[in-house]
Amino acid sequence: MSAHSSPAASSARAAVTLPKLREMRARGEKIAMLTCYDATFAQVLDDAGVDTLLVGDSLGNVLQGRTSTLPVTLADMAYHTECVARVQPSAWLVSDLPFGSYENGKGPALDAAVTLMRAGARMVKLEGGGWTAEIVAHLVARGVPVCAHLGLTPQRVHAIGGYRVQGREGDSGAVLRREARELAEAGAAMMVFEMVPATLATEITQENPELMTIGIGAGGGTAGQVLVLHDMLGLGNGRKPRFVRNFMTEGGSIASAIGRYVAAVKDGSFPQADVHTY
Repeated sequence: MSAHSSPAASSARAAVTLPKLREMRARGEKIAMLTCYDATFAQVLDDAGVDTLLVGDSLGNVLQGRTSTLPVTLADMAYHTECVARVQPSAWLVSDLPFGSYENGKGPALDAAVTLMRAGARMVKLEGGGWTAEIVAHLVARGVPVCAHLGLTPQRVHAIGGYRVQGREGDSGAVLRREARELAEAGAAMMVFEMVPATLATEITQENPELMTIGIGAGGGTAGQVLVLHDMLGLGNGRKPRFVRNFMTEGGSIASAIGRYVAAVKDGSFPQADVHTY
């Protein structure tokens, strides 16, 4: 029999809401986000002060052992969202719309978003550029907060030629800048920038003061940071991306490592320029 307690409110801190995140953005307090896929880690992350939990389709890689996120289903995402939400975390809870759940347009996208919101998500995230603006607007108008995702979009890894930096060649930086503006105008409240040159992500953040920009391999000039939980704990085999820092190397417990991550994001010591950025 497990010693884990039954589901209950995760922590005594005040709930992290969308208005509170906007206040953090306005006063320059960095937003600390980590991926989370189950109730046990939801408790640990919430107690450590993580602002935002992301139930990412990266679960396909770190939990299911797949080489990409493409096979992850809506049922997978709903199940893991439910597991995390059952702890009733104070942290803001974002859940990924998986590949194939929104590409067919506004109707299917809303159906998928409703599934995740009913499972406990407070915001849904979707990958893609300007073509998703209409979908974003449709969801926001119907009460679904949206996080966009630009730069390296893992669901389109085959189309973009692999896991490589985006926005650095030709006019791709200008395109990314324009798409960020389009998605912000469509109503996206939050936006992840993955493997984007630090200078570009910083400029977009400065140009869109209402937008909560979250970087992963995009430098320290964004409004916050996100990492895959298993990566920042040094779990798993294989070479980690440049933007990953192993917070377990200093020893101690998993909880203390997560606390160090939160502190490093808040004080700006992570990510470190020219070490974790492009």
